[in-house]
Parts: sequence; C-alpha cells; structure tokens
Amino acid sequence: MSLSAAYVSSLLGSLGGTIGSANLGTIVPKSAAPGLTIEQAEAGRDKGIAQEAKDPAIARDVAAFRKAVAGAKDLKSLLADPQARKVLLTANGLADQIDYPALAIKALQSDLADPKSLANKLPDKRFLNVAKTYSFAAKGLAVLRQAGVLDTVVSGYAEVAWRRSLDVNTPGLSSALDFHARASSINSTLQILGDSTLRKVVTTALGLPLQIAIQPLEAQQTAISSRLDVAKFKDRKFVDAFTQRYLVAAKQAAADAGPAAPTGVMALFA
Repeated sequence: MSLSAAYVSSLLGSLGGTIGSANLGTIVPKSAAPGLTIEQAEAGRDKGIAQEAKDPAIARDVAAFRKAVAGAKDLKSLLADPQARKVLLTANGLADQIDYPALAIKALQSDLADPKSLANKLPDKRFLNVAKTYSFAAKGLAVLRQAGVLDTVVSGYAEVAWRRSLDVNTPGLSSALDFHARASSINSTLQILGDSTLRKVVTTALGLPLQIAIQPLEAQQTAISSRLDVAKFKDRKFVDAFTQRYLVAAKQAAADAGPAAPTGVMALFA
C-alpha cells in the first residue's frame, strides 16, 4: 500500500518533534491542567462505583441482566436480549459494539484454536480478549453464571457509568483512566489503532486530525510512529505526562466545540 509523503509531511509539519522523555516537561502548561486529576479520580473510584450502582437506571439494567443470564440457553439467546447485551458488552469494554449483535455473537463464540476464526482475524482485539476471558465457545454460559464472575461483570458495568460521569466536569477523563491503566501493555502502533480508546487518547494527545482515520493503515501508523516512541509507554512517568497531555487537549476540544445544541422539547425554547 503506497504512502503519500506529501500527506504525511503536511499532517506532521506543524506538530514539532517526536515525543520522548527529553521534552515531557513541556507537554502540559501548568495553567492548562484540568479540574480533576487522574490521581483524584482513582482515589474516589470505589466510592464512585458504589454510588453509580445505586442509580435506579443502573439497578434496573443489572436486574434484567442477571435474569437474562439465568434464563438464557446459550450466548446467542443472551445477546439477543438488548439489555443483557448492553450490560455484558459495556462491562467488557465493547459498548461501541452494542448495535452489532451478529458480530458480537460470532466473534465471542469463535474457536480460539482456529487462526481463521473471526475473533482471531479481527483487527480489534477486544473481542479476542473477551472470548478468552469467558471461553464461550467451549463452556457456553457456564463461566458467566459463576457468582463471582457475574458480580464482576455487574461491577464493571457500574464502573463504566462512573467513568462516563467524570467526563461531565473533566472532558476525556473516562478515556484517560482507561488509557492510564493499560498504557504499559502497548507494544505497537497497530495495537493503538485497533483499540478505540487507545486510538482516541493517542491521536488526540498528538494533535492528529480526525481525517487520519480515512487514510491507509500504513499512513496512520507512520503518523503516530513519527511523533511517538511507543516504547516510552513502559515508563510510568512518561505515561503520566502523556495522559495529562491528552486531558488538556480534550478539555480544549470541548471548549472549542461549545455547549451541545438543544434537542427535542428543549429545542423549542432555544
């Protein structure tokens, strides 16, 4: 696949040098720090999740999920239930796939020993990781029905709700928390591009335009590798600074976008 040198040059020309340990100190202006830090959010994690679990909407979703798991004959019938699919996929980092039940069913039931199975072939390795966690192909719903596992899924669902609530006051904090926890496992630009959260954080922190997504994969990899030494993600101090860079960029993007346009009944009064 050919790569347009002119495109890459124009894309990267205004972004400065490659990010490495030498210039981390200049990544984030002190005056631009977001309102809530990663440390503060992580310190309040357990309390926040417990509060979200008590929310009536969350409680209803969880009750419906537990009932569906108890009554489903297999994964296909479980994921055919919109509420059950919502809870299971959201809790396992696949909230953006809720509207694609056929894909979820086929991927999560993949024969992991077969390199040609869907989960093994998909660029998005989240499906593969979830399939490995529950072994649906070999064990059906048996693992999911274990009390400890079921409770973990339910807690994970409440945690996602808590993380999303953080974005109200600190734009991007939900994604920042996820990235901060998993950054040390990043080994390649391809891994970044294949994960929606990692892609969002890295490209936003690097200031790469949204249009990069329509470019050939090789161009996208070059755009990142030309600006970032992925090996630096093994350094916790670098991860801390890079995460802060993302939060500052996310805050600025939210400020530039302004308030959301009113919809529905509220639009009548706008």
